[in-house]
This record gives sequence, C-alpha cells and structure tokens, in this order.
Amino acid sequence: MVKMKKADFDKILRHAESVLPEEACGLIAGEITPDGKEIKKVYLLTNIDHSNEHFSLDPKEQLAAVKDMRANGLAPLGNWHSHPESPSRPSDEDKRLAYDSKASYLILSLMDRADPVLNSFKITGDIAENEGIIIED
Repeated sequence: MVKMKKADFDKILRHAESVLPEEACGLIAGEITPDGKEIKKVYLLTNIDHSNEHFSLDPKEQLAAVKDMRANGLAPLGNWHSHPESPSRPSDEDKRLAYDSKASYLILSLMDRADPVLNSFKITGDIAENEGIIIED
C-alpha cells in the first residue's frame, strides 16, 4: 500500500496537465513503514524525450532530487509518470524499463480529463501488480 497527501497528488496532476500533450514524470521519496510506503515528497522532473508515449528523466534533475532526498533523510520510493491518452496501467515499455522490483511506479491517466486516475504498481519482469494507493487530506 502506498499513502500520499492530496496536496502531492494535486502537485502531480497540475504538472501533468501543464505539459500536455507530453508525458510528465518525476520521482517520489518518503518512508517505508510496516504498512507499506508513505510518500513525503514528490519531485517534478523534465521529460527530456518530450513525447506523449514515453519519458526519460532529466539526469541532472534526477541527481539533484536524489541529493535532496539524502539531505532530508528520505528514502527513494520510485517514480511517477502520466499517460495523457491511455489508462493508468503499465505499458509494455513501462514494464521493460522497470529495473527495480522494489520501487513503486505511479501512473496518472489523463485519458478522461474530468476524472484523472492514479495507481501505483510493483513491476517484476512483465508482471505488474497494483499496490493500492491511499490519498489523504
């Protein structure tokens, strides 16, 4: 189970909407708890591919985010990205590029702009398991 604050969900949503029609992306950090993972900070990174079908994190921004995580005592928990035109589930490419089976992979679907959907997945090989996500006020 992954927990996050509504403010962090809103931050991801606003950023994803602002870069449409491209995919948005970033990192998540926080704490690993007995109940799962608790997101404490969301990082908004640049998709250097500038594509609506895939993303690559800006390496300089990624390094800065990891340094910030360390400085603030946060554990890297995974990454997030948006699907501007498809459901909130990992694509074949998402599965192929998911190298860390311990990471959480959050996917925000903007397919229905009136009802954005965010899910978190654990990906091992070509198997994607929905971890469940709780968005708290």
